[in-house]
Amino acid sequence: MGKSSLAEHIQEKLKQLPSKPGCYIYRDEKQSVLYVGKAISLKNRVRSYFQESTRHGVRIARMVGKVHDIEWIVVDSELEALVLECNLIKQHRPPFNVRLRDDKSYPYITITNERFPRVLFTRKVRKDGAKYFGPYSSAFHVRDSLQLLHKIFPLIPCGKSWSGEAEQRTCLYYHLGRCMGPCAGLSDRNEYAKVIDKVERFLNGKEESIIDDLKADMAVAAEQLDFEKAAKIRDQVLAIDSVLQRQKVLSSDQVDQDVIAVVKDDRGAAIQMLYIRSGKLIGQRQYVLDGAGDAPPALAVQEFVKQYYSEAAEVPREILLPVEIEERNIVQTWLRQKRGSAVTLEVPQQGEKAKLVDLAADNAEQALNQISTELAQKEQWAEDAMNQLMDSIGLENPPVRVEGYDISNIQGTSPVGSMVVTENGEAAKAEYRRFKVRYHPESPNDFAMMHEVLTRRLRAYVDGDEKFQKLPDLIMIDGGRGQLAAALKARDELGLSIPMIGLAKRHELIYVPNEPSEPLSGVQPLPVSSPAEYSYDRPAPREYTYREIELPLNSPGLMLLRKLRDEAHRFALTFHRKLRDKRISGSALEEIPGVGPRRKRLLLRTFGSLEGVRRATADEIAAVPTMTKALAEKVREYLVEA
Repeated sequence: MGKSSLAEHIQEKLKQLPSKPGCYIYRDEKQSVLYVGKAISLKNRVRSYFQESTRHGVRIARMVGKVHDIEWIVVDSELEALVLECNLIKQHRPPFNVRLRDDKSYPYITITNERFPRVLFTRKVRKDGAKYFGPYSSAFHVRDSLQLLHKIFPLIPCGKSWSGEAEQRTCLYYHLGRCMGPCAGLSDRNEYAKVIDKVERFLNGKEESIIDDLKADMAVAAEQLDFEKAAKIRDQVLAIDSVLQRQKVLSSDQVDQDVIAVVKDDRGAAIQMLYIRSGKLIGQRQYVLDGAGDAPPALAVQEFVKQYYSEAAEVPREILLPVEIEERNIVQTWLRQKRGSAVTLEVPQQGEKAKLVDLAADNAEQALNQISTELAQKEQWAEDAMNQLMDSIGLENPPVRVEGYDISNIQGTSPVGSMVVTENGEAAKAEYRRFKVRYHPESPNDFAMMHEVLTRRLRAYVDGDEKFQKLPDLIMIDGGRGQLAAALKARDELGLSIPMIGLAKRHELIYVPNEPSEPLSGVQPLPVSSPAEYSYDRPAPREYTYREIELPLNSPGLMLLRKLRDEAHRFALTFHRKLRDKRISGSALEEIPGVGPRRKRLLLRTFGSLEGVRRATADEIAAVPTMTKALAEKVREYLVEA
């Protein structure tokens, strides 16, 4: 690309580039992020994209042609640039970067950072000081491992957090020897720490060392004639032995390794990881890379390593790669900092390690074939579903984006609305939205609530709210004629013309409105106004008649609508339960700065309920022990607004 073909503002940006390390961001004419990269010298790296002599691959050439603006962030070192690049790619998900697909939440086992740690199942890795082990191949295996851990070790079976103080009486687990009783103040913290240490070694694949310790304890118990204790330890040893027999020994080095292999073709790229701890295979996982179809294998592996380990729960001593990567030295330095000790990135050519990479590659090939087959089936199903809806409802085009709406409340209390979205037949969870119904909090009028939710959603589009600027090709309302009529009224009041249907649970009938004879252009849309001017009492701008459509229960079109309806119901119900639980338990008090668990307990004990606290005066609240006048005023102000 010559300078003459570059826009003047791009040429000016290229002149301003500093010769310092940092990250650069390419944007298109809509200011959407196209690509994120890092460089030791921003000036040299960014300019190289736009030099006439530079030969780009098809993907990069297409990206350069779309660049409309350039931004950059200067940092102090290449290492800082690498970390920033990982964060920016995760934040923006640029289409021309090779990206680790983030479509699954992987199962982990966590040991919490508490006085008496718990061992729990989780799908989220948080920066909370806890220790995480995984990811594992399936949730079933994780739960099976947890069940075994609770059988072998006297962990906290109830899953509750305990301080070690005497808070309640012991339960049956304590008397069975399955718990050390921290809830009743009977557990010694040092002894419990030894149990947790054994759990960590077990999860790290070091079962043999645990068996040695247990056999020593069993011998001591036998010498002391404590045969009951010796029998319990024997059972623990047998349980761990059964695990060892199922595990496959892959490495004689007895080190912790992650083995990475990549298989790619024009369908995309699949990464296979083998997790080896102390020489034993403890798990494996497949990952998919987006935007890697025409990227070389070395680039695919490099981007995967950076993005995966930026969020990984642990970094092993060795990472075996299938190909050499360009940024090996800086990535290795970064991983050493994350681990806090030596980390080696290695590309084995022969021997035992090379066989491990080949084994991972075989699994990656199978994973790519399976993923491609499943993807093709999903795409075909989605296409059939959208075409069926287009034909049966009478749309001009297939409904690529469909929004579903539902209302959840119990006799008008804590009413909420949900908006869920599918795009190309797949759930677009980043587009989900929830609404607290404002204007009918005590009136169980589902029609009015649906009207309010649709009014707020569509008015947000009219007002230019960035979160609501994507209009759907079809709106589905959970309900029959009444709910659909309320939604149509909201649409018409704002002068919009989005196709809408209702899906009734009885007989799974689809209600489609027949367009009235008077055109929408003859309707005067409501002016954009404040929420205070909202009203459901105004007459509807247009009256509709409806036709009923009944599709086969196993048809793709109806299945898509049913999935959307069920998801809207689930999303609304979980939000409603959350609000209802807050309302009942009074946990809303804990959201007030200065009100902790003790003050909350004293307030609820004094006034009986959250509603009682809300009715109390500031002086009455201030009279509660530990409360002050200033804090009482804050509580009063917060609850009145809530």
